[in-house]
Amino acid sequence: MTIPFSKKLKKLLAIKKKIVGHVAKIALWFSLGAFVGFFFFVSFLYISYKQNHTHVIYEGVMVNGVDFGGKTEQELKHYFAKRNHDIHNTKVTVTDHDAIATISASQIAFGYDETLLADQAMSVGRSNNLLSNMSLMLQAYLTGVQLSPAYHYKEDILDRILKPLQTAIDVKPVDALFQFENGRVVTFRLASDGKAVDTKKLKEQIIAAFLSALLSDTQQQMHLRIPIVASKPTITNDKANNLGITELIAEGTSLFQHSIENRIFNINLAATRLNGVLIPAGQTFSFTKTVGDVSAFTGYKQAYVIENGKTVLGDGGGLCQVSTTLFRAALNAGLPIVERHAHAYRVGYYEEDSPPGVDAAVYSPTVDMKFKNDTGNAILVQSYVDQDEQRLTFDLYGTRDSRETIITQPVILSESPAPESRYQDDPTLPKGQIKQVDFAAGGANVYFTRTVKQNGKIVLSDKFVSNYRPWQAVYLRGTKE
Repeated sequence: MTIPFSKKLKKLLAIKKKIVGHVAKIALWFSLGAFVGFFFFVSFLYISYKQNHTHVIYEGVMVNGVDFGGKTEQELKHYFAKRNHDIHNTKVTVTDHDAIATISASQIAFGYDETLLADQAMSVGRSNNLLSNMSLMLQAYLTGVQLSPAYHYKEDILDRILKPLQTAIDVKPVDALFQFENGRVVTFRLASDGKAVDTKKLKEQIIAAFLSALLSDTQQQMHLRIPIVASKPTITNDKANNLGITELIAEGTSLFQHSIENRIFNINLAATRLNGVLIPAGQTFSFTKTVGDVSAFTGYKQAYVIENGKTVLGDGGGLCQVSTTLFRAALNAGLPIVERHAHAYRVGYYEEDSPPGVDAAVYSPTVDMKFKNDTGNAILVQSYVDQDEQRLTFDLYGTRDSRETIITQPVILSESPAPESRYQDDPTLPKGQIKQVDFAAGGANVYFTRTVKQNGKIVLSDKFVSNYRPWQAVYLRGTKE
């Protein structure tokens, strides 16, 4: 009897299926056994490796390029503590025109944060995540795990060291002030920029300098420029006024040391009355007209003046000190001098801080000192009296142009001695009493020149000549019985 082919095929397929299923079961159980075996093997290695590194850092854990595998936390701390000690005398000096400070690494305890680094190195592979721990251990062992260095310093101490620098350097911006009443400026102040230490940037530079020394393992002496930031005023000069008064254009000074009390009083009074005067663009300034009446009625006291060839007591003595000082300011500003007169003889006050010949006499109403404002903007006159130094100063404010003023040193062409003293009888003085009423001064012929240039071209050239007469001392001799 012949079996059909289809039945044979079905039988073969059933046998094959049984064989495949059996093989699959064997493979499954084998794989499962292999996995369990591998798991136990890996677990054994993990537990064994972990136990062998219970108190030390895992292999391949590096800090700043140094492998601390197998080292204890204390050994890592000691290593970095030594590195810190090696640079503890490193100093950074920070300077500015107004201040200086020196900071050492030991002062601010700058260095590696050895405690933090030890904690970080020891914590690699010791988290609560088993798979993460095994992964990090394997990575460290095979290729290494690199930890970045950490640093510490005492910021509060650094702030305390830098505080005096800020006090010395920091300046708040100043707003411009300009109050104009009845043709006179009663309140005036130029705006000025403020400045301050850029503390954040300075601290960054200091720490970077210490870090450089730390990485090079060498003690160093380093110098840094203190970074400064500028601050602008809220009210600038151009916002405060529209007269072109934005800056100092010239200054004139003179000393009045050894002056009598009344003379000093008159100098202060006249200087005060000139303070705040505005000279419009194109206008000629007249000293006598601006000061006005000089007499006891306007507050002046009696002091020595030159009148009719004599030195006598008169109202407003000392006024020439004021005119001379303002004349010097106008000279320095390069302004055209319209009228100027030298004194009849050399006056010691005007040579206390200047050679002879740089003076300007006034005697209202015939002898005046005048100059013209040709700057194109208004000029503001400001006066200052330093009572301690006994110095008078006039500042002229306006807008600078391109003019350059060159003043030569006065040249003395000739000199002559003072005549012999003269004595004259005075019946109003008790007999035998001597009183000096005039003082000796040698004569001299003096000149100086001034050249004013603008854009490289000479726009003004003048010569100032002073012919001082020799002056004799005069004494009154009492004849009254």
